[in-house]
Amino acid sequence: MKEIKPDQHSEKSKREQVEEMFNSIAPKYDLLNRVLSLGIDKGWRKKAIKMLEPIQPKIILDVATGTGDLALAAMRLNPDKIIGADIAQGMLDIGKLKSQRAGFDTKIEFINADSAALPFANNSFDAIMVAFGVRNFQHLDQGLAEMYRVLKPGGRMIVLEFSKPSGFPYKQFYNFYFSSILPIVGNLFSKSSNAYSYLPESVKHFPEGVQFAAHLEKCIFKNISINPLTFGTCTLYTADK
Repeated sequence: MKEIKPDQHSEKSKREQVEEMFNSIAPKYDLLNRVLSLGIDKGWRKKAIKMLEPIQPKIILDVATGTGDLALAAMRLNPDKIIGADIAQGMLDIGKLKSQRAGFDTKIEFINADSAALPFANNSFDAIMVAFGVRNFQHLDQGLAEMYRVLKPGGRMIVLEFSKPSGFPYKQFYNFYFSSILPIVGNLFSKSSNAYSYLPESVKHFPEGVQFAAHLEKCIFKNISINPLTFGTCTLYTADK
């Protein structure tokens, strides 16, 4: 799998670049997400959370939590605790403010942590969630293996990630929007010249569908399901331990 970084010419690691990029765009991240996704991402998160309802998780880990949208959405499950982990402190700071405003600050905790070395004991969580984050892992299999390690036996992981539509004419519209419109609008409103150019490139090279499922199988996950959403713009994966 080709490693795609925000700046292919930089000597910094992908992890370092991703951290800097998300810290840079943090103040405008939520606004741009709503505008550039036309609000569809909210529905995707609802569908992802619904996949956790059957196991009624009480302790949940949200990896690459960003500004905490998925963690906040998961409060409808009435968990005892949600931990949102991310490498970008700027994103976490905004997530904390959002959690406080929603009145969930006693139940949602935000910590600075890397998916490749999660600071938790084995079998700590009933459920693990990742929304649009696995694509940014520097070491995909290591991140997945870490999530498997801290997930309890019988626990469930859900992953939301962008994918590439294949049907005409949506595929053509998507490719034009993603490669031409999104970078222009994103760069107008963010301080990062690479963030919204990196997005379509990283999606283009990410192993989606059965290829991503193969990575989950390699990390010993079972009961893997693949559910394309919105004509394949996004894919919802579920996997159990």
